[in-house]
Amino acid sequence: MPMFDTGVPAVLLRTDRNPFHHGTLGAVRSLGRTGVEVHVVADCAGSPVGRSRFVRRLHAPPAADAGPDEIAAVLRRVAATLPGPAVLVPMDDAGAVAVGRLRGALASDYLLPGPSHVLPEHVADKAELAGVCAALNVPHPVTMVPDSAARAASAAWRLGLPVVAKWSRPWLLPAGSGLRSTVLVRSAQEARELYARTPEAGSPLLLQEFLPPGEDRDWFVHGYADRSGTLVAGGTGRKLHSWPRGAGLTAVGAWADRPQLWRLTARLVAELGYQGILDLDFRRCATTGRYHLLDFNPRPGAQFRLFTDTADLDVVRALHLDLTQRPLPDGEPRPGRTFVVENYAPLTALRPAASAGRELAWHAQDDIAPGLAMWSLWSAHVSRRLRGRLRPTAPVPARPHVPPARHADVPAAATAPTAPDLSGDEKAGSR
Repeated sequence: MPMFDTGVPAVLLRTDRNPFHHGTLGAVRSLGRTGVEVHVVADCAGSPVGRSRFVRRLHAPPAADAGPDEIAAVLRRVAATLPGPAVLVPMDDAGAVAVGRLRGALASDYLLPGPSHVLPEHVADKAELAGVCAALNVPHPVTMVPDSAARAASAAWRLGLPVVAKWSRPWLLPAGSGLRSTVLVRSAQEARELYARTPEAGSPLLLQEFLPPGEDRDWFVHGYADRSGTLVAGGTGRKLHSWPRGAGLTAVGAWADRPQLWRLTARLVAELGYQGILDLDFRRCATTGRYHLLDFNPRPGAQFRLFTDTADLDVVRALHLDLTQRPLPDGEPRPGRTFVVENYAPLTALRPAASAGRELAWHAQDDIAPGLAMWSLWSAHVSRRLRGRLRPTAPVPARPHVPPARHADVPAAATAPTAPDLSGDEKAGSR
């Protein structure tokens, strides 16, 4: 019997508009190389992903602000073009949250992991994750969720500046708003001003104790919890370089054995009854040495291909095998293996590979077109951003002098602190 049931196609769902999401390409290649028919529901206009020879068909995604009913309608239309049920793989948090809510409605068209004690949105939500960690005694940075601008300022002082500010549900942030999912707040006034943008952000602001980055402090765990609740496939990895530096996605990562992290993840999976793919981010506290859980992403991480064992098993392949009732092959871990995202770490990509092996996010000998397209598109992307930053701005006309009002309190400005306008490639959801 063949290892994979190639009669069961896979449908990859991505709702965000990031053209440089290399995790989607990784999933396309991983399943396509086995002979599985891969369909992609995503906006691939101007994306190298659409150039892969392993994509059977591209399908128009739901609208950027689509609700669950609209997403369900799109997925049903895709299912109607297929010969039978398909394995559905959400590639971003918004997609995972929607599929978690729609599990019953999609059950006749798609193969999905079994239900968990918690929905994906409960662990993807940054504020709810803090509560989950407290209940299960999992190390997590001290977190506060203020309910007013004044309390946001007070919380910043109490936690100790600087503090980390996060939007509880970052997938709701509107495109072009300039709001980042995570920022470092250096003053109480910044916390106050950021809180004022809560209605625009679409979810609560939370403030979190800052654990300084440093060498050997940023770690991640990828895994797949199968039908029995056992954590299989994946492994523990160390973030060697990130982009943006210090708080961004993994530009260079290495498979590094950390049994205590794997045991902690297995306990978390068992306590939650979680089934499916997961991507967890940890930061080690320099003072206590404890690994604090920062994020729980209920979908493949962008660098999931790092954890490809000696049997060529990764978490996406494990999902397809498990849901089609196929046994998982026995493979051995490959500590020392590295993963490099070329557009974020070009010099590292040019260096010789480690003896344990290396995978590049974009370039592959058996699928050359996406890598070539990436460099062309990336060069144009960088040029546009540089032109935007170098373009001279018109001088701001001087405001007429207005005498200050007497016997009145003048409110502080409500303008949020300046932040760079993030294009899709910079979103934290692509860790």
